[in-house]
Amino acid sequence: MTTSSQLAFSLHDGSLDVGGAVLLSGVPSNVTLSSFEFDKSCCDAPPHLLDQATAAAGRGAFLGFTAPDATDRAPCRLGQLLNRKFLSVFRFKTWWSTMRAGERGRDVQPETQWLLLDAPELGPGGCVFVLPLVQGSFRSAIFPTYGAGDEDDGVVLCAESGSPAVTGSDFRRIAYVHAGTDPYVVMREAYLAARVHLGTFKLIEEKALPPIAERFGWCTWDAFYLTVDPVGVWQGVSEFADAGVPARFIVIDDGWQSVNRDDDPVHADARGLVLGGDQMTARLHRFDECERFRRYREGDLLRSPPEVFYDKTLPKTIVRKACEIEGIVKAKKKAGLQGGAIDLSGFDAKLQLLQGELEQLLAKSAHALDNLREAGSGDNGGDVGLKAFLKDMRQKFPGLDDVYVWQALCGAWGGVRPGATSLDTVIEPARLSPGLAGTMEDLAVDRIVEGGIGLVQPHHAGKLYDAMHSYLAGAGITGVKVDVFNTLEYLCADHGGRVELAKAYYAGLSDSIAANFSGTGIIASMQQCNDFFFLGTRQVSMARAGDDFWFDDPNGDPMGVYWLQGVHMVNCSYNSLWMGQFVRPDWDMFQSDHVCAAFHAASRAVSGSPIYVSDSLGGHDFALLKTLVFPDGTLPLCLHYALPTRDCLFKNPLFDEETVLKMWNLNKFGGVIGAFNCQGAGWDPAERRIRGYAHCYKAISGTVQPSDVEWGQREDTAAMANAAEYAVYKHHSGELDLMTRESDPIDFALQASSYEIFTFAPVMLLAGGGKFSPVGVVDMLNCGGTIVDVEGHGDVRVRVKGAGKLVVYSSVRPVKSLVDGCEVEFEWGSGGKLEVSVAWKQDKEGVSDVVFCY
Repeated sequence: MTTSSQLAFSLHDGSLDVGGAVLLSGVPSNVTLSSFEFDKSCCDAPPHLLDQATAAAGRGAFLGFTAPDATDRAPCRLGQLLNRKFLSVFRFKTWWSTMRAGERGRDVQPETQWLLLDAPELGPGGCVFVLPLVQGSFRSAIFPTYGAGDEDDGVVLCAESGSPAVTGSDFRRIAYVHAGTDPYVVMREAYLAARVHLGTFKLIEEKALPPIAERFGWCTWDAFYLTVDPVGVWQGVSEFADAGVPARFIVIDDGWQSVNRDDDPVHADARGLVLGGDQMTARLHRFDECERFRRYREGDLLRSPPEVFYDKTLPKTIVRKACEIEGIVKAKKKAGLQGGAIDLSGFDAKLQLLQGELEQLLAKSAHALDNLREAGSGDNGGDVGLKAFLKDMRQKFPGLDDVYVWQALCGAWGGVRPGATSLDTVIEPARLSPGLAGTMEDLAVDRIVEGGIGLVQPHHAGKLYDAMHSYLAGAGITGVKVDVFNTLEYLCADHGGRVELAKAYYAGLSDSIAANFSGTGIIASMQQCNDFFFLGTRQVSMARAGDDFWFDDPNGDPMGVYWLQGVHMVNCSYNSLWMGQFVRPDWDMFQSDHVCAAFHAASRAVSGSPIYVSDSLGGHDFALLKTLVFPDGTLPLCLHYALPTRDCLFKNPLFDEETVLKMWNLNKFGGVIGAFNCQGAGWDPAERRIRGYAHCYKAISGTVQPSDVEWGQREDTAAMANAAEYAVYKHHSGELDLMTRESDPIDFALQASSYEIFTFAPVMLLAGGGKFSPVGVVDMLNCGGTIVDVEGHGDVRVRVKGAGKLVVYSSVRPVKSLVDGCEVEFEWGSGGKLEVSVAWKQDKEGVSDVVFCY
């Protein structure tokens, strides 16, 4: 066993070493290494975390540097990284991060948030984690060496404040390094060290999860975009309920707020907003709902449900018309860039025609509530607006537990309109950090830079959130999805820098969530930068792990409808390595009728994430959803969050033509491996974008074995690592095999954009000498998550949730099988596959009591 003394870091003769492994060479003299120490008396972490941090302290150290002069941005070359495999995560957009594997400094990307270095010299599983930190008013990230040529392979650590008025030269605690022989433990211990050192955030184990973490939901975004209204939301929720897949929570996404542009009347909602992008220069002019929701009167849809008068195809028709207009605008712009005497009048005429058609469709949509008013009994003196709508929704759909609404961190995309509220608000120009120069072009960034942000001044940040959230909570809203977190770094120059501005805003947000939404009612999004996690997660316990679900490629690659889905999965799984230390990773919504919907569904099944979709009205695959969701809207949720297996950590599952993305997770009585062929796309540093790699979009093969499951990452599952045998169930084929820890791995092959799920269940010995292993209700993708309890070694009692076919392994044929005390038929094959049917028991929360009598 490797000891802490063997993992002590040293910096000497221009070399950063640990345990005989040279990590960096050519280290300059101004780079510093110092022992990791913290003051327990000044730390608010629970005692058990303080003890764990103390025990692991000898395996870590602070890495930093001193700058020759005080500056607001201090890049420091750390040395050369040569011939050592690494995994990293870097920001490819302001808000989103993705993985990058490499072997040299030249492979490191700008705005890298961390590095995991392969260090086999330390023993099996040996690795070193390099973690840029926050120090004082500075945050840091890793960059490649610029201007020295690819042959340099230098690595740079850059500290920045974001404000010319905030300077420094001593950055000796601006990063942290940690070593060990279990990469998952190494990362956990590194973030624990950051927790007790900084004291500015809480780890996920210190916080409660919101109830939506264990339930199925629906987000309105792809169904309506910015045209969301009460009738459409009601119709959507009713479609899920009628199909037996009830939404236990909904997210009313962007489009519900009262926003307008600077040239609109101060207190009038902006007109004609449909697609994402249209609203990104608009600002909040009031804190309540927009006119479409304000017009609702209590009882409206109880008296006249949508099926009486509503055209549910209209939202999609509006979106398609807006997309058609957007396409003509892009074509006109492209034609104009070609130069010469090009006649653009044809484009203008077409745009005028299409715009008129869109206005007619929007007018038809606006009449929906007018029709409702005529069909109903009019104003009855009850509640109005959002409060009335939610009151009626909960009466009609009593299983709807939570309703979240969207907001931007600064209120709306363009912030708050100065003068429209009582808050001290100034339009601030958006200035991008030099470190973002290597990121991908982004419409959101362009629009924010174009319009600036109406920034409520930091001393009023708490008032902003409480004004918004207290109103929403009073209306029946139980949480918020907060987007565009990293906008603050654009606006910080005159507010003490990015760290200080973030602290003010995150403190106000955290206080408001605690006061108005039970302390847990928030999903953080567009937040994938280290300063958010270090400064903004004292209260936040759920956040997006990947970028947005894209049903096709916004840049026009027709194959993007396929390869973008694999990119999404890889982003979510690798980002969970670090984000899962702070929050429960949220894998985002998907559409159940998408061509790759089953691919997405399988990843969500093993993700440990809440599961929600953004289906259009009438656009559902309920058969697929029923493999994810119980009839009561709950989920067969894994115990952990899905992470890449060890043999994937230093590989490229996107375009190396050979690596299958394998993710492990844990259930109460077993483990699960999801295997996904995500090959076909990824980051191109030269083009600075995610693009397709068509030659990689093909079938690949892989192997799987019980040790791929990280049984020891939870105390309550650790004992399963020592099982003598495992039953292994393959989802697609339905095959059930036995394996030991010494068995040859199972070989498998996957076509492009396809998957397999392997459920592993330890085998136990029966009193009569037979063997038994519970697999689960195999109608569900995470069948192992359906097992509630297992008792006995003579007769075996299995409590299982769900409806369908329960599969267990039994080496001997049982005498009989009972379900809820009644004898039932069963099937038993010579290979030990034992099957019995179970039904959904509503009065028992879907749980059946199954006994196999031997």
